[in-house]
Amino acid sequence: MRLKGIRLGFVVTGSHCCLKEVLTETAKLVAEGADVTPVVSYAVSTVDTRFGKAADWCSKLNEITDREPIKTIDAAEPIGPGKLFDILAVAPCTGNTLAKLANGVIDTPALMAIKAHLRNQRPVVLAISTNDGLGLNAKNIATLINTKNIYMVPFGQDNPAAKPNSLVARFDRILDTICCALEGKQIQPLLIQTADK
Repeated sequence: MRLKGIRLGFVVTGSHCCLKEVLTETAKLVAEGADVTPVVSYAVSTVDTRFGKAADWCSKLNEITDREPIKTIDAAEPIGPGKLFDILAVAPCTGNTLAKLANGVIDTPALMAIKAHLRNQRPVVLAISTNDGLGLNAKNIATLINTKNIYMVPFGQDNPAAKPNSLVARFDRILDTICCALEGKQIQPLLIQTADK
């Protein structure tokens, strides 16, 4: 088990089309021995979409991790002073979360969890999913790639013809990225083709 004994915060934000795939990867992390605590953004904990109901996503996370998701800013704040996690992963990491993180805006449980964890200079892994990664969010991605203790899951364009600015991480590389980040290394290659996987 590659993550035996590792305390992992797993932050889920509202790229709802990716949640099913992300939950599959969460189960793999648990199977690899990680002690996973889920944290959800307000979009995940309160918004029902055509992809599923908020309550169902939170229930599934609870079932996979055997822990109730952290859903509020005040519940996420102790992550920092308590040094609760060895590593934190954010998947999917929306463009909204990317932009706010890159600019120091902390107004959701997800962002508070990241900020609280980073204060301890511990690794954060981002698995991006944003329709404007090569548009307005390109500068924020560049900022975060160059930020200490931030590691990115390999990503690329998922639909260059129909959505030329869209970028999505290879969620099946989250485990490998976490293992590298725990050693202080950025997994390579970072930029990959995702359209054909």
